[in-house]
Amino acid sequence: MDFLAKYNINIKNKTLLQTALTHSSYSNEHGGPNYERLEFLGDAVLQLISSEYFYQNYNVPEGELSKIRASFVCEEALAQYSKDVGIDKYIKVGNGQLKNINDTIIADCFESVLGAIYLELGFETAKRYVLEILKPHILKHHVFLGDYKSKLQEMVQTSKKSLEYRLVSEEGPSHDKTFVFEVVIDGIVYGKGTGKNKKEAEQQAAKDALTKQA
Repeated sequence: MDFLAKYNINIKNKTLLQTALTHSSYSNEHGGPNYERLEFLGDAVLQLISSEYFYQNYNVPEGELSKIRASFVCEEALAQYSKDVGIDKYIKVGNGQLKNINDTIIADCFESVLGAIYLELGFETAKRYVLEILKPHILKHHVFLGDYKSKLQEMVQTSKKSLEYRLVSEEGPSHDKTFVFEVVIDGIVYGKGTGKNKKEAEQQAAKDALTKQA
């Protein structure tokens, strides 16, 4: 597991790193801890690093800062960062989850690995690592969380069809929930999406629907 070597990061506590890569389905089958506590910590570290960066580099009001930050720390973005680093290749899941290592899990592991880096090497190293990954996307103005709901609404309005978003499931502890929504057009399910909050899940459902309509 040398995926962090290109960032000049070496986590000597391999047990900690293994925990950061272990999904609850694997720990349920084999015992031992999973990544959820490290994910909780990594999420807080990521929020602080990204908030500080956007505060220092964007002279815009609070609401706009929140929108900008949300775009770069949403599930879609974190899953992409995880794949950029190569984290996704080392995630351990249970047998029942093997065919469904989805972006939610891959995004979670970006945060859990960050939590491990923070614990092992401190905030400054964690900050260097995060900014090395995020800044290329920021500087290219990469849009991760586009306003897919508005695009879908425009498409549906032209044909005067009904559009609604339905909550399918809500899982996890209060500080770390995962929401799943369906988008329903004239009574037919056109897309499904997951997210860390309801708005993000709805956006992902709309994106899924738009992809199928393309």
